[in-house]
Amino acid sequence: MRRFLIIICFLLGVVTWPVLSQELKCTVQINSDKIQGTNKQVFNTLQQAITEYINNRKWSEAQISNSEMIECSMVITVNEVNDNRYKCNLQIQAKRPVYNASYTTTTMNFKDNEFEFNYQEFEPLIYNENTIESNLTAVLDFYCYMILGIDFDSFSPKGGDYFYQKAEHVVNMGQSSMESGWKAFDNTRNRHALVTAFTDQRTAVFRELWYMYHRQGLDEMALSVDKGRAKITEAVKKIQDLYSAASTTVLLPFFSDTKLDELVNIYSKAPKEEKEEVYKVLSGIYPTQGARLQEIRKEK
Repeated sequence: MRRFLIIICFLLGVVTWPVLSQELKCTVQINSDKIQGTNKQVFNTLQQAITEYINNRKWSEAQISNSEMIECSMVITVNEVNDNRYKCNLQIQAKRPVYNASYTTTTMNFKDNEFEFNYQEFEPLIYNENTIESNLTAVLDFYCYMILGIDFDSFSPKGGDYFYQKAEHVVNMGQSSMESGWKAFDNTRNRHALVTAFTDQRTAVFRELWYMYHRQGLDEMALSVDKGRAKITEAVKKIQDLYSAASTTVLLPFFSDTKLDELVNIYSKAPKEEKEEVYKVLSGIYPTQGARLQEIRKEK
């Protein structure tokens, strides 16, 4: 795939194509249904500002064509507004195409419950790599880098290193602020926990299985469904290693939120023995997901 070649050239510092496009094609939606008695236009202004901030920026030196842009979305649910202070939830999703198929696979489905920021209508959103201009732009920067890192990891072993380093830098700056979501041990599913999980050696097996699942599994299913699915089964088994190494890591719910529904579809026509093998692994790690996982075992 062209993306795979782009990653190799990017990592080696080889420039072989002109810069063609930004990396992200992000749809931003702001849900302000909970907010009554205020000017709703400010939410439209903010939505447009965030959309332009993300989509009009080059986040790296990687050279991406229009067809290679990463499709993603951010849904911001506004829970409370006091003066210019916003308290929100942020749902981030991203996907990438599967080789030689019309199918796209979800690569990120993550919810941030600690998204707070100050914003005044028409205030410019300023990118600054070396300091936090606002918590709004800092959080956006962080998740843009995470989307890119997770996507690049799916095409090449450790392909996302550059982006995780950038995300980690944002977290380090965020820790000196008074804002929530940046500090270690405050929350096992906050921004610090997420980037640490992708950079910690204890949980490095996740990045191995992520590459195996996508590049060696899904991308190969167009050529051989059985061989591609066998690699996905091998990747799923590595979840056990992740659980043994770090049973409380955010990567376990990250995987279930992103991939469980897809796994049901992948194994819908698998041999019974393979269905049972995958079900046994996943049910042992996600006991509360019994209803969803039972779908894997059904004969179709």
